[in-house]
Amino acid sequence: MLQKPPTLLIVDDAIENLTVLNALLSPLYRVRVATSGEKALSIACSEPLPDLILLDVMMPVMDGYEVFARLRADRATRDIPVIFVTAMDSVEAELRGLDLGAQDYLTKPLVQPIVLARVRNQLELKQARDLLSNQNAWLESEVASRLEENDIMQEVSIRALAHLAETRDSETGNHILRTQNYVKELALCLREHPRFSATLDERYITLLHRSAALHDIGKVGIPDQILRKPGPLSADEWTIMKTHAAMGANAIEMAERDAARPVAFLGLAKEIAHWHHEKWDGSGYPDGLAGEQIPVSARLMAVADVFDALVTPRVYKPAMSLVETREIIAAGRGSHFDPDVADAFMDIFDVLVEIAQRDADPERGHGVTVAV
Repeated sequence: MLQKPPTLLIVDDAIENLTVLNALLSPLYRVRVATSGEKALSIACSEPLPDLILLDVMMPVMDGYEVFARLRADRATRDIPVIFVTAMDSVEAELRGLDLGAQDYLTKPLVQPIVLARVRNQLELKQARDLLSNQNAWLESEVASRLEENDIMQEVSIRALAHLAETRDSETGNHILRTQNYVKELALCLREHPRFSATLDERYITLLHRSAALHDIGKVGIPDQILRKPGPLSADEWTIMKTHAAMGANAIEMAERDAARPVAFLGLAKEIAHWHHEKWDGSGYPDGLAGEQIPVSARLMAVADVFDALVTPRVYKPAMSLVETREIIAAGRGSHFDPDVADAFMDIFDVLVEIAQRDADPERGHGVTVAV
C-alpha cells in the first residue's frame, strides 16, 4: 500500500505568494491553501489534518500570531508544527515567532532550496515525534493491560485461597464476599473522620477490600472435628480454634518472604488475619492488644465479622434478628469494638443489611430474618 504524501497548509493573503509556494511544494506534498486566518483555522480542523502549516505573519483582520495562538488553544490543532513566513527581516520578529512556539521561521523573498529543506526537516521531525508518541501510547496501554492482568490474577489468587478455607468450613458460604463488602463500606464511612483520614485513602480501601478475604485463612489448620462441630466447643477445643488467627498470619508471612518485593495487600491481610479477634478493651485474642494497638484494618474487620456471624445461620446456631444484632454491636462499643467504628456501623446499618441480604447464602435463602 502506497503511503500518502504529507499534507501542507499554506496561509497567505497574497495570491502570488500562494501560487509560488503551491508550485514549489505540490509536486512533493498534498497542498491546501487559505487566504485568511479564519479560513486557515477552518481548514486546519478538517480532514486531512495538516502535517505542517506555513503561516504568513502580516495578514489583515487576523494576523499570523493570532492564528497561531488559536491553533495552539485547540486540542485538534495544537500539535501541528508551524513555520512562520514573513517579509519582516529582523531578529526581533524571528525571536517573537520562535518564542511563541513556532518550529521555524522563513523570510521573504523565499529561497526555494531553503524552503524545501526547512519543510522536509520539520516533516521528518513531526514523523519522529508521532512515532515516539505512538510508541509511548502503546507502552502505556501495554503497561495498563499488564497491571490489570496482574490485578485480576492477584484477586483470583486471593479468592482461591479464601475459598480453600471456606471448603473446610461449610457454614461460611458467602461469608467472605459479605465481610469484604462490609469492611469496604465501614472504611468509606470513616475516611473523612479525623482519626482515620490519614489511613483510609483510596488505595488503602482498595487493598483492604481485597485482603479482607483472607481473614480466616488460618482455619485450614483447624481439625475438622472442631471446625465442623455442630455444638458448643469445649475449653480445650476453643483453645485450638483460637490458634487460627496466628496460623493465618504466619501463613501470609511465609508468602511475604517468598515475594521478590513487599506486597502491600499481604501486609494488610496479615494484620486482619492476626488481629481481627482482638477487642478494644484488650480482652481479645491472640495477643490481647487494646485500643490503638490494634491495626485499623483489624478493627474494621472485627465489626464486620461479628455482624455477619450474628445475622447469618451457622451449623451451631440460627440467625439472629436485626434488632438483637444491632443491640449487641452497640453494647460492644468501647469494649469489644473501637467506639468510632461501632458508630460508623450504626450510621450505615441499613447499607450493611442490604449487603447481607443481597449476598446471602443461596442454599439457605436470606441470612437476615427480621426487618429493622
